[in-house]
Amino acid sequence: MVDVTFERYLTGGIRLAANKTASTEEPILRGFIPPLLVIGLHQHGGTSAVPIVAVGQKVAKGEPIALPGAPPSTGVHASSSGRVRAIEERLIPTGTKLRASLCIVIETDGEDRRFEGGSDEPWPESREVRIERVRLAGIAGLGGAAFPTATKLEAVAGTCKVLIVNGAECEPYISCDDMLMREAPAEIVAGVIRMADLVAAPRVIIAIERDKPRALEAMRKAVTAAGDPRLAICEIPTVYPAGGERQLIELLTGEEVPSGAYPSSIGYVCQNVGTAYAIERLAARGEPLTSRIVTVTGGGVARPRNVEVPIGTPIHYLIEQCGGYRRNVVRLIHGGSMMGYALPADDLPTTKATSCIIAAAEGEVRESFEEWACIRCGECASVCPARLQPQELLTAAAARDFDDLEALGLDDCIECGCCDVVCPSHIVLTERFRGAKRAFAEHARRLALSAEAEERHKRRERRLKQIEEDRRAAQEALKAKLRADEEARRRAVAAAVERARQRKRRDAEP
Repeated sequence: MVDVTFERYLTGGIRLAANKTASTEEPILRGFIPPLLVIGLHQHGGTSAVPIVAVGQKVAKGEPIALPGAPPSTGVHASSSGRVRAIEERLIPTGTKLRASLCIVIETDGEDRRFEGGSDEPWPESREVRIERVRLAGIAGLGGAAFPTATKLEAVAGTCKVLIVNGAECEPYISCDDMLMREAPAEIVAGVIRMADLVAAPRVIIAIERDKPRALEAMRKAVTAAGDPRLAICEIPTVYPAGGERQLIELLTGEEVPSGAYPSSIGYVCQNVGTAYAIERLAARGEPLTSRIVTVTGGGVARPRNVEVPIGTPIHYLIEQCGGYRRNVVRLIHGGSMMGYALPADDLPTTKATSCIIAAAEGEVRESFEEWACIRCGECASVCPARLQPQELLTAAAARDFDDLEALGLDDCIECGCCDVVCPSHIVLTERFRGAKRAFAEHARRLALSAEAEERHKRRERRLKQIEEDRRAAQEALKAKLRADEEARRRAVAAAVERARQRKRRDAEP
């Protein structure tokens, strides 16, 4: 094992107050069982899982309750034992927004009884069988996006140049990966090796920000103990958003992921340390993904800490495990302070995408949204990690100039919020760009519908034209037939007259 050293630095980005000390002072809290679980079937990226249980059915912890839908998708499992109380549509938080999803509501029995019907087979030899097991086990990216892990592994299997394991955790307040690396480094490294085998990666880089000395030390020891020459630890600068997938690839390799393409197109795959841990638990113990580590923090929670949370746990119950609320809570945020979003209520369930819950107190969040005119200072462009021109995007977004938005690379905006932080006019640029993306998607949808309608009209015109041509051709054919018939009749009459004349002449001859 060697440490990676390099002289590259992140394009753009900003240094932010970490706000992670409070949630890392105590070990990860484990072992609690909520009285109710609300498990969404569309909590991962891609398509929704398909339920296979019925209301009233008893289920055990780890029992499949939904199978993967059309790819990309993953399975969904019961996070504890109990009885299915309802299967209904509810609102759940995902990586980027709240979403209506079919949910399986389980009333737990407190026994946490494990499912006995799972496979006891060892980790299979076949790469394809392993990846399918990952899919059925419901494992999705635990960095926040929750994209199905099996799909990412399939996309690069056999063509992977480097497997990048993301332990950067650059966003303020979130410390779940830091604590997991401190407490379970050996399991993470074992899972990393299994992922490297799945994609046949000749090289693996585990990237950790240098403000996590205890995690770095623990992971270095685990990598040394593993003795796999493919593995390397890379200590990266503490700059937000160094942990973004595209930013991390460029920072570590010097290669830029092309606009509109995925990392797999240039031979890289990024996976989170939590995902590696989940794969090791699956391979070593046969456990599907039924829980994840969540940071519960903010000035509005009595006892900030990290918690291993059964997926589907209502947020208010999670807060209770951390001492409950303080009275000065002003906002509840799903995710980090930069890319997270406000929640309307605390009865929403946790999902595979829930990395952090912030109970923000007064002074921790922006409360005044008064804006001034853009002064064209260019600060936003200087910190943009995607090398965009936010001030130009803002102008195009306000004018709904979709051609300009496309030319300026709106789709490459990762919505990191760096431009918001540095804007002296307090313009909420990221929200403007989110709105512009929605408007652009609607515009593209309307263009597609228009193009489809135009194509239908053209097909109809071609069809009508063909019908008219066929009608005319049939008329011409009929006229030609009538003329031919008339000509044949005329010739037949003429021939009959001629025969009659010849007969008459023959009869007149002596």
